[in-house]
Amino acid sequence: MTSLDKPTEETSADDARAVTEAALFEAFGGVRGMVETVLPGLLFVTIFTINKDLHMSAIAALAVSLVLVVVRLVMKDTVKHAFSGVFGVAFGVVFAMMTGNAKDFYLPGMLYTLGLGLAYIVTTLCGVPLIGLILGPVFKENLSWRTRNPGRKKAYAKASYAWGTILLAKCAILFPLYWWADTTQLGWILIALKIPPFLLAVYLTWVFLAKAPAPIDVFAEMEAEEKAAEERERQAAAARSAEQ
Repeated sequence: MTSLDKPTEETSADDARAVTEAALFEAFGGVRGMVETVLPGLLFVTIFTINKDLHMSAIAALAVSLVLVVVRLVMKDTVKHAFSGVFGVAFGVVFAMMTGNAKDFYLPGMLYTLGLGLAYIVTTLCGVPLIGLILGPVFKENLSWRTRNPGRKKAYAKASYAWGTILLAKCAILFPLYWWADTTQLGWILIALKIPPFLLAVYLTWVFLAKAPAPIDVFAEMEAEEKAAEERERQAAAARSAEQ
């Protein structure tokens, strides 16, 4: 290694980490996405703690979710995180209204967390880690990591196991509380467990991917192939013209 090689490698590693950070930020919504995830539930449990009014709490949570979507639309920003929040809150409101039990507002989200945790584990055991399916398009590699980039597939497997383990551990805390705790206790603990486990999972994903081989940009490959094909056609046409 020469004195010039090391700075180049360090710069390349820094670039890889920066790309990974940007991709994770885009995929998981960043700070704004976290706010949109937490705010409706926080509003629900706050109002219910104060006045024990299920209807007012549910309507307020749903209303703030819709406001977040409208704000995204007005700002012409991506709405996938806000929309997912609306659907989650809407299912919670329907469950709670049908049963008359305020704790059921949290049940759909808890079941979703359980299903997602199992999905991370099962897909990884099947050789198609879910985090790779989520992040592949973000990194412009699609599914190339499955057969052409084994080091990256291994990193996705580690990250998926981390996500699955963290989400299932969260469920192991919340489901007993669903049966034993009251609505306000469950709500505040659920709010407390919204961000820290998520940040831990994202951090571990960043650690694994930052050390993994760079993604294969399949879109750039396709563009290069198209340009090569066009160049071959141009050369063939030129050759035919010369023969004539």
